[in-house]
Amino acid sequence: MRIPTRTLCLAAVLLPGAVVAQTRDASQDAEIQRLRQTVDMLTARIQALESGQANASPAAPATATPTAPAPAVAAAPGAVSVPAAPLVAASPAALNVPPSPLPARDTFDEDEQASARVDNEVPPGDELEGFFLIPGTGTWLRLGGYAKLDAMFDSGDAGDSDQFITSDIPVDGGRDSTRFNMHARQTRLTLEGRRDTGAGQLRFLIQNDFFGSGGSYGYRLRHAWGQLGNTYVGFGWSAFMDLDSGPDTLDFAGPGASPSARVASIRQYFPLGNGNQFILAAEHRAPELQFYGATQRSRTAAPNLVLAARHEADWGSLQASGLLRYLAYDSAQDSNEGSDSATAGGLALSGTWGWGDNGDYMVFGALGGQGISAFIGDLGGLNLDGVVDPQGDLQVLQQYGGWLGYTHHWSQRWRTTVTYSRLYLERDQLLDPTVFRRSDYAAANIIWQPAPSWSWGAELLYGKLQEQSGASGDVFRLQTALKYDFVK
Repeated sequence: MRIPTRTLCLAAVLLPGAVVAQTRDASQDAEIQRLRQTVDMLTARIQALESGQANASPAAPATATPTAPAPAVAAAPGAVSVPAAPLVAASPAALNVPPSPLPARDTFDEDEQASARVDNEVPPGDELEGFFLIPGTGTWLRLGGYAKLDAMFDSGDAGDSDQFITSDIPVDGGRDSTRFNMHARQTRLTLEGRRDTGAGQLRFLIQNDFFGSGGSYGYRLRHAWGQLGNTYVGFGWSAFMDLDSGPDTLDFAGPGASPSARVASIRQYFPLGNGNQFILAAEHRAPELQFYGATQRSRTAAPNLVLAARHEADWGSLQASGLLRYLAYDSAQDSNEGSDSATAGGLALSGTWGWGDNGDYMVFGALGGQGISAFIGDLGGLNLDGVVDPQGDLQVLQQYGGWLGYTHHWSQRWRTTVTYSRLYLERDQLLDPTVFRRSDYAAANIIWQPAPSWSWGAELLYGKLQEQSGASGDVFRLQTALKYDFVK
């Protein structure tokens, strides 16, 4: 059959276009198929990751059997490569940080939250809120702290207008003139980090407040330390202290008889099980001495050693601490004012005891020793570890005292703390008559905490100082404080 020429021409024009269209459709179908395979692979990957996070228990022990990995998904030709996500804890709770056996309790200063603990335990009441993960790492960080405003009215000159330090109370002069002060120096910032390592749990903490020198709220470092497993290195509270045994006061200084020192330290915790532990530490604290010679100066010849035994339970804690020191001094080479040294040391027993369903508890402590003034609240910085006599002999001074506090919860939001302490320094004829002999500290407060991150309180304080001569002075302070926690 003869095909018309017009038909042949039309076919010649349309046939190439049809072939091209068919080829283009096949190419698009292949591309669509590859995209579908890529989406299927990504979906399977996401489901595997979600399944792994859902199966991870925040409280699971470190020895728990790991979740089996999801089966690998074969990559389709031309598929996009998806990098594997880093294996990190789904939350800081999944770091398997052991909780403290101690009961949770609120305190206004929160000093116990910055205390190092055996096995890097979570401090009582801390729910690890506020931590965030540094992308691409296994390190969790938390920026915490609080803003606090204090206002105080003194019946006379208290010596220190910012803190209630009973050893600073003047014995005469200006005691009948009332004083008012208001500041936010106790405001503090805290940076805390936690992560798992092959050598154990790592925790590090940096904290400051604004009690530095000067009237413009000078920066002061409070803590800068790290603890890997049970090995602690850095600057912070002395191991001689028991932070859990401090009373809940608005006043920043607290009872004058309680241990108080921040030192550079190397420390090792030895967990014994059932809430028992030993603590061994080497710390730096220079001797604080009284001199007769103009060129005499203290000398640090050896670290201070601390050995403590501690028990923790759901009812509270009990700690016995021993401190061993080596005090020494020397003189300028061109003088004949001599040099000498002496061994010093002391003991402290402290604890907490809680009872009932409303959270009432008691804190207590006692200490005594020779040459340990640098580690005691009222005596630190007064150069009363020892005194050098005119013959150049170093005489170590004795100190002893104790404190007691009780906290009662009126309701879930209201609580009251009353506390009292007394501290003695031995009488010594080598000391100036105006030097510290005895101090008394008493406080009673009412605290309202309508929300975890917001607290207000009012506190009445009384302090009395007696000098070596027997002369004494006292003062009352009415203090109110408002505190807002950044993360709680």
